Amino acid sequence: MSNTTSPETDAVDAPPGPVLMHGCPVTESLGQVVIHPTREQYVAVVKALADEGYAMCVDLCGVDYLNHPDRPLPVGIAPERFEIVVNLLDLTNRRRIRLRVQVPAGDATVPTLFDIHPGTEAMEREAYDMFGVEFAGHPDPSRILMPEDWIGHPLRKDYEIG
Repeated sequence: MSNTTSPETDAVDAPPGPVLMHGCPVTESLGQVVIHPTREQYVAVVKALADEGYAMCVDLCGVDYLNHPDRPLPVGIAPERFEIVVNLLDLTNRRRIRLRVQVPAGDATVPTLFDIHPGTEAMEREAYDMFGVEFAGHPDPSRILMPEDWIGHPLRKDYEIG
């Protein structure tokens, strides 16, 4: 094939662009679709997916990538220390989708999904308790696993042992 710019060949010769869904880069992991929204896109993307049938949030967790800053991410997504990972199900159409949201250590806050998926209430509290990621607008941002007076977040990679 040639690298011409004629209208007849543009569609054939143009390099493929990134795959996007709701304006966010999409990758695949072990056969599962993974969307990479920014924190600003996060809630709008989850609402759009709920409208498309992804009515159940089966998992929401935090990840601390302190020791893995070079993990693979799509072009345009800057790696941050923390990541919020959300798994949604569409039971009607038997589909599953995952979201991975980068969260900087200096501003470890993302919006809550409680208004869309009330079942995330405990999962967001656990992510806060273990990693220190706060969920803006959460109805009960208290600890769920550790005592209220506990200092620190035990699943952070820099948490002191002992």
